[in-house]
Amino acid sequence: MMTSRERLLTALDNGRPDRLPCQVHGWMPYYLKTYLGGCDWYGAYERFGMDFAIYVSPNYRYAEADLAHWQVEWKDLGTDAGGNATRLQTIRTPKGELRRIQATNAFTTWDTEHLLKNEADFELWAAYAPVPVGIDFTPVREAREKLGDRGIVRSHPFSPGQGSPWQSFCTLYDTEPAIMLAMDEPDLLHHFLEAIVARTLRATELWKGTPADLVEVGGGAGSNTVISPSLYSEFCLPYDRRQNAAFHEAGVKVVTHLCGGLMKMLDLVVESGSDGLETMTPPEMGGDCDLAEASRRVGDRLFFIGGFDQNRGFEQGDPATVRKMVHQCFEATRDKAGYILCPSDHFFKGDPANLQAFADACRECVYEPARAAPRALAAAV
Repeated sequence: MMTSRERLLTALDNGRPDRLPCQVHGWMPYYLKTYLGGCDWYGAYERFGMDFAIYVSPNYRYAEADLAHWQVEWKDLGTDAGGNATRLQTIRTPKGELRRIQATNAFTTWDTEHLLKNEADFELWAAYAPVPVGIDFTPVREAREKLGDRGIVRSHPFSPGQGSPWQSFCTLYDTEPAIMLAMDEPDLLHHFLEAIVARTLRATELWKGTPADLVEVGGGAGSNTVISPSLYSEFCLPYDRRQNAAFHEAGVKVVTHLCGGLMKMLDLVVESGSDGLETMTPPEMGGDCDLAEASRRVGDRLFFIGGFDQNRGFEQGDPATVRKMVHQCFEATRDKAGYILCPSDHFFKGDPANLQAFADACRECVYEPARAAPRALAAAV
């Protein structure tokens, strides 16, 4: 029997481990507090006997002069009757100010006013937002040591949004205005995206020797439920290729995160040089993933993470339903793609018995014969 680390690394190398590995797409504080007695990620994974996937990124060091030109202040704006707390962020630079308003509730955080509103704002950001001059892998290394053979460490890129230039720009500027800019002023948008990717590449030069096993790029703004394949080809693919190549140079695998429609993007993700694809969101959750079809088309070139409908399974289901859903995901991918079963997004509610059924069912899904990828096992030693 493989260890969890061997099992996950084999899937990331697009091989077949001893049985179906499983993780969650992050443990939300609300769920940990409400359903699991306030335990941490390690305790939650341990409780259900899942394969651990811990998300930890490195710390960065910045030049003091750069920090002096980027003064960040937060002001509490109060909490409304619905429990939504808002606060104002003001960033002072030598040539002007930027501001955004952030809201937070018991479940998540979002922007109600985005940081960048126009070209002048972007140029302020590009001129003064600090870029790392050094890196500290201590938190990543500590997580790797704490995990031992129980799992893998995932990291996020140095990027002002989620993980790729297009997604990051949408985070800074808002998605709909970004799409309009792509239509009306494509050269200007390319200028913005180039500034973002240049910063990521500079920081990624520091990543060589990272203890992380996987880095997550992309984001929901690149899904085909948000943009077209042609827009992806022009405004995502050229930048993602460069970014993914840099991470490979640093010695870490790459998974592209598209939390929405992805069936029209499968070949484009392959072209980007990514090793894998998540979150394989099914139609019932607003995506369009057909796991069997995706496996048939690109399963020999990409591993997959995700595919489980946590709304129907964890929140609304029962153990018998969860078990059936797990086996369906397994059968859809078992002959074509390396696969890690995972909820298709974060979840905030659900009977812990359903999570236990999820983990138990994965142990029933055995690959015969076990076909480990040699590179994955070598990496695990």
